[in-house]
Amino acid sequence: MDNLFTWETLGTLAGAAALTYLVVAYTKRLVDQFWPDFLGTDIYAVIIGFLVLLAATAAQGYDLTWASIILALFNGFLVAAASGKMSDKAILEKQRKEEAGKQCDE
Repeated sequence: MDNLFTWETLGTLAGAAALTYLVVAYTKRLVDQFWPDFLGTDIYAVIIGFLVLLAATAAQGYDLTWASIILALFNGFLVAAASGKMSDKAILEKQRKEEAGKQCDE
C-alpha cells in the first residue's frame, strides 16, 4: 500500500501536486466547456490544489481555521506550479520521443 495516496502523502507538495496533475489532466476537457478562457487552466489547478490541501488538512484531524485555509490557498499556488511542471515534463518528453522517431526515419 506504500504506492497509493494517503492523507499524509496528500499533505505534502509531491502528493498534492501529483493528485492535482491527475485531476486537472482528466477533467480539463470537461471543465473547458464552462470555464472562462481568461482564467486559464493555471487558476483551475490552483483551486484543485487548494481543495486537495484542505481535504488533507481536515482528514488528518487538523482544524480548518482561517489561518490554515489561507495557508492552504497560498500552498495551492505552489502545488499548481509543481503540477504544471509535471505536465510540461510529460508533454516535452512526448515531443522529444516524436522528434527522435522522425530523425530515425530519415
